[in-house]
Amino acid sequence: MPRNQEVIRQWKVLHVLESSRHGAAIGALADTLGVTTRTIRRDLAALQEAGFPLYDEHDEDGRVRWQLDGHVLGGIEAGFTLAELCALYISRNMLESVAGSPFQRDLTNAFGRLEKMLTPRMRQFLDRLPTVLTAKPGPRARGGTSSSAVVDRLLEATLHFRVATMRYDSVSSRRVKDYLVHPHRLALVDGGLYLLAYVPEYEAIRTFAVDRIASVSLEKQTFAPPKPPNGEDAFANSLGVNTGPAVRVEIAFDSPVAPYVRARVWHSSQEITDIGNGGLMLTMNVCHDWALRSWILGWGPYAKVVMPATLAREVRADLEAALSRYHRS
Repeated sequence: MPRNQEVIRQWKVLHVLESSRHGAAIGALADTLGVTTRTIRRDLAALQEAGFPLYDEHDEDGRVRWQLDGHVLGGIEAGFTLAELCALYISRNMLESVAGSPFQRDLTNAFGRLEKMLTPRMRQFLDRLPTVLTAKPGPRARGGTSSSAVVDRLLEATLHFRVATMRYDSVSSRRVKDYLVHPHRLALVDGGLYLLAYVPEYEAIRTFAVDRIASVSLEKQTFAPPKPPNGEDAFANSLGVNTGPAVRVEIAFDSPVAPYVRARVWHSSQEITDIGNGGLMLTMNVCHDWALRSWILGWGPYAKVVMPATLAREVRADLEAALSRYHRS
């Protein structure tokens, strides 16, 4: 049997034992995991060798049951079970999306404390699991991290409704500008940290990339708590980071890509209908922004915008502009 399958099966043995209030017999473990009792005995021996607190005892009927003592580790009293601690430990590779963010130091410190709750042999065993359970981080802002001082001030302004002045290097206007803002929320999206803030000058909510904020200073005045409540999804209408109004969008996909489109939930509002010849129609209520257009363009010749007409014209213009670049070359 491949080594990776063995590690995953042993992880399942741990989970079964911890979820069993009175332990489990070897025969029951073998039946649950679909292996022989001899294999389970080897797994139990391997887990004990790795340092996991397994022990066997006889029940009232004289049968041998194996149990996992989750209370021998420090920190369990805080509310974590042994399996939960282990799961957190191996999830480090799934938290790469915040690597390089201002929270990276705190995240590193948290995992450092977590490691101290596990014995070296346990960590050695668990370090084998990420080889079969990996996560590829999404794109992140290039060129280092957001300033901790900037993020700290933005958090303070958001929590205490403080008016703030910030210097921002805008991509759209291609200039550095000072803004007076009412910070409403910080959001981590696709590895990037964004600020949603009301801008009195524009009388509108705007989105700012925190990595492009050069400095922030807090003013003495405060602002009224924002509406809607902070718990709502700020980018609910967008496939990216946009706060525009939602419109009905219909996109026809040809058969070569239809299975891939059907296999995912691209937006909570989506509806899929068959259109014959293996194709499908995807309908979503989303805002008309660059995130939507770039997503459509990514499907190449297999996607066609049916409605709205304005979106279809813009996608066609993008395709024609791209084609003209190749003609010139």
